[in-house]
Amino acid sequence: MDLKQRIHDLMPQVKHDLTELVAMRSVADPDQYPPEECHRAAEWVRQKFTQQGFTDARLEETADGSDAVVGTRRCSNPHAPTVLLYAHYDVQPPLDDTAWNTPPFQLTEKNGRWYGRGTADCKGNILVHLTALQALGDELPVHLKLVVEGSEEQGTGGLEAFVPDNADLLRADAILVCDTGNADVGKPAATVSLRGMVNVVVTVEALTSELHSGMFGGAAPDALAALVAMLATLRDAQGNTTVNGLDNNQTWAGEHYPPEQFRADAGMLDTESVLGDGTVSDMLWARPALTILGIDCPPVIGSAAAITPRARARLNLRIPPGLEAARAQKALVDHLHAAAPWGVSVEIEVEAVGAPYRARTDGPAYQALAAAMQQAYDRPMVMLGQGGSIPLCNVLADTYPDAEIILMGVEEPRALIHAPNESVDPAEIAAMSLVESTFLQNYASIRP
Repeated sequence: MDLKQRIHDLMPQVKHDLTELVAMRSVADPDQYPPEECHRAAEWVRQKFTQQGFTDARLEETADGSDAVVGTRRCSNPHAPTVLLYAHYDVQPPLDDTAWNTPPFQLTEKNGRWYGRGTADCKGNILVHLTALQALGDELPVHLKLVVEGSEEQGTGGLEAFVPDNADLLRADAILVCDTGNADVGKPAATVSLRGMVNVVVTVEALTSELHSGMFGGAAPDALAALVAMLATLRDAQGNTTVNGLDNNQTWAGEHYPPEQFRADAGMLDTESVLGDGTVSDMLWARPALTILGIDCPPVIGSAAAITPRARARLNLRIPPGLEAARAQKALVDHLHAAAPWGVSVEIEVEAVGAPYRARTDGPAYQALAAAMQQAYDRPMVMLGQGGSIPLCNVLADTYPDAEIILMGVEEPRALIHAPNESVDPAEIAAMSLVESTFLQNYASIRP
């Protein structure tokens, strides 16, 4: 029986297993969900990979208190290459439960897709690893290592600290980071570029207290108006991000994101414009992008006829490969200070900084991956960027400079990861399982 047929026959078990895993509310935030939920998910993962030959699979506590599942499985050839399999079992919180059309922590089949928090990001990718290994059975041609972390969505850096301190434990020739996805269902892709980010909170103070807008308005400085004026300088009329000192004219050389597909994926109205003067791919993967994440100011309901003395905003600046995170941070902070009007007081707190990432794609692992995707999807693999950040990739690249790092997975745009109504197309789980099992066979045969 060939691999494709084996995976087809395994899909009922895949649905059963993913249903079990999705039911575990493994949000790595003890203020929202019991830590026991994450421990249950970690133990579930450990047991499943133990059944697939990782006889030493165990839980390792990381610096942030989360558990990483680690283990090894060796093949019969001592000279075979080693592949590290990565995923994460923690998930984003559901956000607004009322916005879900199905229960967030109950896998529900609807219109051919499986809905539930984590079905794609990233529990669906855990099932890809398990299904690929089940399909291969005893025919494993490479040595395997495993790490499935438990705090990726919280960004608290548990695994990022664990890797360099345990470098030999996870050392490999190729690393499959299964936490991204394809351009669309049925369109195979490797993610070769990740944007970094700078998160800051900017606080503006103009007065010691509220003042009557009729008695003082017009002459007294308004903190909220000052903040709005500052934020308005971060985009131009076309929507380009305009942070002084940062290049916003770079172009993307890989696969392009068709505007009509982007509009559909983003749920845009017919009257709305795609932002920027570049292509969609340029704007998403090659240029900086500033997003206002939140503003603290008086709400409309309950507001008074008073001048606001203090306001603040949380900003997220995504930065493309080729731009140093420290330089982007300085540029954003300097820009905000320079844009502040009327001599108002400005304080800026830097919350987080992450470097961008670009993969090397000229080695045997990418050659094996391209062949596997062609075989599984019957169409060539493309190379995409991603606007999100995965800080672990830079840690892996620094710790294992000779390893090839591959980002792939089941998280295509319709999956709506991090949003209500997250889902996965089971056909993507099957196809990516075939990609991974075929990749492991190809890589063993072509790596020098």
